[in-house]
Formats: sequence, structure tokens, C-alpha cells
Amino acid sequence: MEIYSTEEQQAEAIKRFFRENGTTIVVGAVLGLGGLYGWKAYNQSQIDSAEAASEAFTQVVESDDVLAKSDAFVAANADSNYAVLAAFVAAKEAIDKDDLKLAAEKLTWAADNVANAELKATALLRLARVQASQSQYEQALATLAKPMPEAFKAQLAEIQGDIYLAQGDKDKARSAYQSALEAAEGNSNPMLQIKLDDLAQKTTV
Repeated sequence: MEIYSTEEQQAEAIKRFFRENGTTIVVGAVLGLGGLYGWKAYNQSQIDSAEAASEAFTQVVESDDVLAKSDAFVAANADSNYAVLAAFVAAKEAIDKDDLKLAAEKLTWAADNVANAELKATALLRLARVQASQSQYEQALATLAKPMPEAFKAQLAEIQGDIYLAQGDKDKARSAYQSALEAAEGNSNPMLQIKLDDLAQKTTV
């Protein structure tokens, strides 16, 4: 780095630097500020979109006709996780109305259209339960065979146990329930223990 002994030399050096690099600096500054502005504008756009989706989602959930309004909401917000949540709400509403076929359609859409692994697993587990309630046991087991995070292993095994028991396979049911207990790693699940105990009593009778 050069050291300048006088103010005149420093001033001349600065002038020379800007003569040689001024255009590049100005262009770089403009592009930098433009990029920064664009990024802020993009972020603000994302925030505004999320807020709008959140408000619309709330209106769907609180409406008197969730099923009808959820379809329009999902179509308008298909790329948002709010659409998946709306599908969940619609599936529950369909179950409450004893329309298991419609519930399965909503949960299938959710599982097929969400990137988040936890939400996808939640949709698959609920779908498997709905399928089992329709006596579609093989379909339910196939649904449970899809990849899911390790954290869902206990729930998955319990549902498998319920399906095997409904099919009359007590050995597989017992094994699945035991796997569910082990996967729970000490987390209390009284209902699961009751299922195992009840199964043991039926086996000894």
C-alpha cells in the first residue's frame, strides 16, 4: 500500500482512482442498492402474501361451510402450507359428517402436495386411519410403508397394530404394539398399553 506524504498527493491519488474505477464503482453501487431494494421488496411481498393467506385461512376455518370454502382456498393457495392445513381441516369436517371417501381425498392431496416431512407424515398417518376405517387394510398398510421421519415411528407402529388386529392377526398386532412402545422411548401412552394388555388377555382366554 502506498503512503502519501502530502495532502496534494493524496487528493491526486483519489482523483486518479476515480478516473480509473469510477464507472465500475457507480455501476456496482447501483446494482448493489438495486439488489438490496429488490430483496427487501421480495421479502415484503412474501410477508404480505403470507398474511393474506393466513387471514383467508382463518375465514375458511371459522366459516359455516368449511368443505365448500376450503376447495376454493386450496385452489388459490396451492403452493402454500396453508392449503395443506385447509385440507386437514376439510378432512376432519368430512370425517365429522361421516364422509370417509372425501376425507381420504383431502388427506391424499395434502400428502402429495406438501414438502414439509412432518406435515406429510401427519397426512399419511391420518389417511391410513381413514382407510382402515373403510376396511381398506392393504391400502392403509401401503400408506404407512411410505417414508416418514423417525419421530413418527411410534404412531406408525400403533396404527399398524390397529390394522393387524382388525384383520384378526393378533400376533402381528402384538408385535406392532410392542414396537410402538419401544419407539415411544418412555413417553407415556396409557391407551397403547391398554391395547397390549387387552390383547394379552384375549390370547390367554
